Amino acid sequence: MESVEVFTSEGKGRGLKAQKEFLPGDVIFAEPAYAAVVFDSLTHVICHTCFKRQERLHRCGQCKFAHYCDRTCQRVAWLNHKNECSAIKKHGKAPTENIRLAARIMWKIEREGSGLSEGCLVSIDDLQNHVDNFGEEEKKELHADVQSFLEFWPPQSQQFGMQYISHVFGVISCNGFTLSDQRGLQAVGVGIFPNLCQVNHDCWPNCTVIFNNGNHEAVRSMFHTQMRIELRALSKISPGTELSVSYVDFLNVSEERRKQLKKQYYFDCSCEHCKKQIKDDLMLAVKQGESKPSAETVKEVVQFSKDTLEKINKARMEGLYHEVVKMCRECLKKQEPVLGDTNIYLLRILSIASEVLSYLQMFEEAAHYAKKMVDGYMKIYHPNNAQLGMAVMRAGVTHWHAGLIEAGHGLICKAYAILLITHGPSHPITKDLEVMRVQTEMELRMFQQNEFMYYKMREAALKNQKIQVMPEPSNETSPGLFHKKE
Repeated sequence: MESVEVFTSEGKGRGLKAQKEFLPGDVIFAEPAYAAVVFDSLTHVICHTCFKRQERLHRCGQCKFAHYCDRTCQRVAWLNHKNECSAIKKHGKAPTENIRLAARIMWKIEREGSGLSEGCLVSIDDLQNHVDNFGEEEKKELHADVQSFLEFWPPQSQQFGMQYISHVFGVISCNGFTLSDQRGLQAVGVGIFPNLCQVNHDCWPNCTVIFNNGNHEAVRSMFHTQMRIELRALSKISPGTELSVSYVDFLNVSEERRKQLKKQYYFDCSCEHCKKQIKDDLMLAVKQGESKPSAETVKEVVQFSKDTLEKINKARMEGLYHEVVKMCRECLKKQEPVLGDTNIYLLRILSIASEVLSYLQMFEEAAHYAKKMVDGYMKIYHPNNAQLGMAVMRAGVTHWHAGLIEAGHGLICKAYAILLITHGPSHPITKDLEVMRVQTEMELRMFQQNEFMYYKMREAALKNQKIQVMPEPSNETSPGLFHKKE
């Protein structure tokens, strides 16, 4: 942590600033979790050590609750699982993820004390809990969590006061970081990373946070790497510059982002993009020129878009994907003469349409919508935004499946350039992209040499082999930075 320094940031409290120059893609620091747990709904399909999704997992023979990739992951987990294992057996069942995470934090404090742990800039005691800002509903949930914790916590373990237990639950509520699977596509758990908690928010940040599941596959343990988060630079950062990450997705007008930040993190965002409402005009854009629509027409179309998005969410939950496509087409028909190419309501419908159509293997139409979506995103997002990179990657794969090899290869190369900075060359997603980049480059050369032959070979390949089915559309948004209890 010698490359960063804790300082008092004006109007924000503690923050971190750079001690040296960083270039885009540099890892500013990596931090293992102080404590982390798998979500309740995924405890049997996600490894409790590295948080990777695996088809077959080894189950703990004692508590029958914890699951691991292999004996290596199980051995690594034992220090943190030992007390939990015994408590689950005595309790009769595993408690909820919040209780499990609080218990793991308390057992670590019991082992190491509540002071600074190795490599930590701040202690758990010094982290913000915002309990005083909780509303009535949040206070009820906190009280219920404390009671459940006390029922689970073994009497022979160190006993903590109610105020301290409430502090730990407050820390989890405000600072719980979302952990994703090895492909970075699904939120699978929550962890506490004290150093990361010191990095303040900015809607247009100079850093991004990526979860790295680590690697235990090498034969010799000296080459194993542990599960960690990485703070990576998105742009050139000079010594003395404050480091920032975005707690929320930028794809929202400044007023909505500020509401979300106030509700979830209890502060008023004063970043330049919010103060000056930068890019709000693009996100609310309408058609210009002679056919410019009236304010009333725009209002009607925006409301229709909001209503449609609600109906789409319901249909997706029920798996009615053809119905989703029908609603998307109808909405786009109303939107396209009225809303600008960067309007967030248009982009949201384009995103859903391209994803669901890809799943239904209607790749040509999906590619058409994906291209329009990416063109809009490129004008709004930071050029090195991780969500932009993932969207460009999906669009590239959709074009590739549609047989549009030139556009597909171009998009995959763009995505690869972004993810090299946001995720780094060793991340599984970047490695997947590198394989796709090489494959599409080879196919593109074949296409350029003999277009007719390329399509004949592609047709033959598709007859002999089932085309890969795209993942089933999820109603979840991309994993957010911090995990907030619903």
